[in-house]
Amino acid sequence: MSCYLYAENFPDRGSVYVRENGQLYKANQASGGVNNSDPKPRPSRLFSKGFSVELYVNRENDNGRTDHFIFTYTKKGNLRYSAKSLFSLVLSYIADNIHHVDSLVDFPEQIAEKLFYAADARQKFTEPRTGLCALQKFIDAYGSLVLQTLCLKNGYLVISEKLEEIKSFRDLTCLDLSFCKLGDEHELLDHITNRTLSSLTRLFLKDNCLSDAGLRKMTAPVRVMKRGLENLSVLDLSCNPGITRLGLRYLLPFKKLNCLDLSGTCLKDTNAVVCWIQTQIGLAHSEVPLKAFDHNSCKTEGWAEQTILQWEHAVQEAIKPQESLKSRTAAQLFYGKRARTEEPLELEPSENLQFYRPRAEMLNLPVLIGKSEELQKKKKRASAEHEEQRFKSKQLSFSVADWDLLNSY
Repeated sequence: MSCYLYAENFPDRGSVYVRENGQLYKANQASGGVNNSDPKPRPSRLFSKGFSVELYVNRENDNGRTDHFIFTYTKKGNLRYSAKSLFSLVLSYIADNIHHVDSLVDFPEQIAEKLFYAADARQKFTEPRTGLCALQKFIDAYGSLVLQTLCLKNGYLVISEKLEEIKSFRDLTCLDLSFCKLGDEHELLDHITNRTLSSLTRLFLKDNCLSDAGLRKMTAPVRVMKRGLENLSVLDLSCNPGITRLGLRYLLPFKKLNCLDLSGTCLKDTNAVVCWIQTQIGLAHSEVPLKAFDHNSCKTEGWAEQTILQWEHAVQEAIKPQESLKSRTAAQLFYGKRARTEEPLELEPSENLQFYRPRAEMLNLPVLIGKSEELQKKKKRASAEHEEQRFKSKQLSFSVADWDLLNSY
C-alpha cells in the first residue's frame, strides 16, 4: 500500500491499490470491491505548499549557518538533501566558541585561516566583551598574517571606538593615519613608538596636528634607548604646521630613512632646509612628487581586512542621523533658521618638500657639480684665449691694401 507524506493535510486519501498474483487491483473503499482497471493515481506532494527550499552552495565557510544539512542541486537539476562534512561542523562549533579557546600557537595556518574567516562571518571580533580576546588569540599565534598593513585614513572615529583592538596589531609594516587629527598627546602615538612596533617601515602622519613636541616624544625611544622606529624608511609629516626647523634634529636617529615628506609644515627658508637635510640626513630634494607618498596605493591587507571594514561600517551606521531629527531640521529650514557650519581649514599650498635617498653613485653629486662648474670655467677661459690668439693672427696676416682700407675709416 502506498504511503503519503503529511497525511494529516489530506483527509481524502483516494483509492487503495492491492497487488495480488503479480497484478495490481484497485479496491473501492466504499463497497470493498476490487477493480482491475488501469490505475490513475492522483498526484501527491513530497513537501507541503508552504515549504520553501534555499539553494546553498556547498562550501566550508557556512557564513554562520547553524543547521547541519544543506540543499544542493545536481548537474541534472535534481534537488539533493545532504549533510555537512564533519570538518565544517567542527569548524563552525569552534568559531562559535572561539573566545573559550586557550591558545592557537603551533596550530596549522591553513586551518587557522578558515577558522578566522568563520569567526569573522559570525562577527565574533566586533562583540564588545569577547571580541578583543578572540582577536588576540590569532595575533599571538600568527602575527603579520592577521594584519600586515593598516590604512586608517580619515578614520579618527574608528580609532576612538576600537583603540585597544588597533593597539593589538603588533606586527604591522605599514600604518596610514593621515587626516586623523590625533595631536601630540594621543595614546596611539605612544603605542607607535613602542618596542612592539619595531617592524614598522612606513608611517603616514599627514594632517595630524603634530608639532616639535610630538616629534620629540615620538623619537625619544630611538634617540635614548635605540629601539622603537629604528627600521622606519618612509615618513610622511606633511600638513602639520606646528613642525618647525627646530624639530628636524629629532629625525637624525632614523638612519634607515629613505623618503621624507615635509610639505605644508612651518619651514620658511626652504633652501637652508634642503641644504641641512642633505648634509645631516643624507636625503636629496625631489622636484617631482614621489610615489612613496601616494596614499591611493595604501590599503589594509591581511586576514582581518573584512574585520576593519566591519568596524568602519558599524561606526558609519552609528553616526547616521536619526529619523526623528529630520523633521526638526526641516522645520528649521522652513522658519529661516540655518545651522552654523564651520568651513574646513585649508592649508595654504606650499613648496614641495619631499626628500629621497639617492643611489650610491649619486652621493657625491654636489662635489661632481662643483668640479663640472670649474671645468666649464676653464673651458671658457681657454676658448676666450684661443679666440684672442686667432684675432691677433688675423691682424698679422692682413695685407697692405687691407691696412689702407682700415685706415680710411
